[in-house]
Amino acid sequence: MIVFVVAVAENGIIGRDGELPWGRLPADLKHFKRLTLGRPVVMGRKTYDSLGRALPGRPNLVVTRQPGWAAPGCETFASVPAALARAQMLADAANPADPAGTVCVIGGGEIYRAALPLADVVYLTEVHHPFAGDASFPPLPPGEWREVSRERHEADEQHAVAFSFIELRRRLSE
Repeated sequence: MIVFVVAVAENGIIGRDGELPWGRLPADLKHFKRLTLGRPVVMGRKTYDSLGRALPGRPNLVVTRQPGWAAPGCETFASVPAALARAQMLADAANPADPAGTVCVIGGGEIYRAALPLADVVYLTEVHHPFAGDASFPPLPPGEWREVSRERHEADEQHAVAFSFIELRRRLSE
């Protein structure tokens, strides 16, 4: 099973100059960790650069067009399909009791666009504010997704903006 884990501003922006445009949302970081820990994460090289290191406690698979690029704690792939195939093998081996073998795609925009036709679930943190940026999340095709849960969080002393955790599942063909 391929899941996207993504935070998106209300205008579709996911990044600006390698950073999250809204800054830190501690509840979202905890949510991200809970969803991805122990599962393979597939990301682009720019997303890896923004993190600055491999994420601990999960296999890190990085897609890059730069031949010879390497980073400690990461496997490198030249294409999204190759990274997803390896991630699925790792997910299946890690938890044989889970026949779906969850793989997490964590960005950036080009990786989300390439993997979108294969995605089963989107764990979306919707940031309730528009932001300027240079990376965006691809639009989800209308009618292909259904919302199964939503949990709103208001801005507070730790969170400069309001946001919602939303789970979307791909509709099965009828």
